[in-house]
Amino acid sequence: MRAAVLHEIGQEKLEVLDDVEAVGFGPGKVKLRIRATGLCHSDVSAMSGILPQPAPFIPGHEGAGEVVDVGDGVSGLSAGDRVLVCWLPACGACPSCKRGQTQLCLAGFMNAGTPNFKRPGGDVFGFAGTGTFTEEVVVGAGCAVPIPDDVPFEIAALIGCGVTTGLGAAINTAKVEAGSSVAVIGCGGVGISTIQGARVQGAAQIVAVDPVASRREAALRFGATEAVAPDELADAKQRITGGEGFDYVFEVVGKSATARTAYDHTRRGGTLCVVGAGAMDDNFQVNMFELFFDEKRILPSMYGGGDVLRSYERAIALWRAGRIDLESMITHRVRLEEVNDALDQMRTGESLRTCIEL
Repeated sequence: MRAAVLHEIGQEKLEVLDDVEAVGFGPGKVKLRIRATGLCHSDVSAMSGILPQPAPFIPGHEGAGEVVDVGDGVSGLSAGDRVLVCWLPACGACPSCKRGQTQLCLAGFMNAGTPNFKRPGGDVFGFAGTGTFTEEVVVGAGCAVPIPDDVPFEIAALIGCGVTTGLGAAINTAKVEAGSSVAVIGCGGVGISTIQGARVQGAAQIVAVDPVASRREAALRFGATEAVAPDELADAKQRITGGEGFDYVFEVVGKSATARTAYDHTRRGGTLCVVGAGAMDDNFQVNMFELFFDEKRILPSMYGGGDVLRSYERAIALWRAGRIDLESMITHRVRLEEVNDALDQMRTGESLRTCIEL
């Protein structure tokens, strides 16, 4: 089958090959036919080495498609079922799951070190244990979450990661209060979803911050009350909050520099929510006096900070009700052969989300 493969970490281009085979099917596993997948910045970060991922590998972790076959012991799924791919399934038995923090379950990461593809030249990994830039993939049954018939595959793919992460940061993790002031630094797909989550929660002011003009324009369409370049954020803070700082600031870039900017623009007693996935050697620093004296809450948000299955259901309900706009987030639709053009668009910030149709 066809798949887009990165041969070595650090390469910027993927090679679309037709000699890839999905492997590992057996008890507890399902084989999926991928119909659509989103291109997320985390895929780019894994390619560059910011996020740890063994190579060669097939990127992609937000996908949707149909069940081709189910292994022994799998219940609740049948061939032909429409599903989205959950890249971080909950085992239901570990301490995190028992506490209700299923987004912190490590079971999915255990599978990430096992190749789930092969070529004539050897094994190939799937990003985050999945790998959706391909026509078929074998994953654990927990990774295949049934979706209603009225949810298009491209919408389901976005819900599988970016939408859930951004909405959840505002709703689950920060718990944005109605009437509050919000700033969102980084307005890609996850940032736009964070903006929509803040709007759903009733925030009065939502300032979108991004260096790319097209993203700032898009942020206004998705619910931001104002959109500024990074060097205009200080002025917005002064105008909107009287210099005090925003009630909530979301860092959706994954860099210590922007996290520090977010901290500095959060009011005393306010909330900094870190949503972006960054590098292990990029350290965020605050001094002990300001940490104590300013009493700012620093809240990381992993995969939306809540039960992902419930979050999927909520996203679908909000989409059906017209409270969030997911169709407009898909700014480019490409075929697998065009994946490198889509990567270039992602790196230059031209698109919110690219949908790859398989």
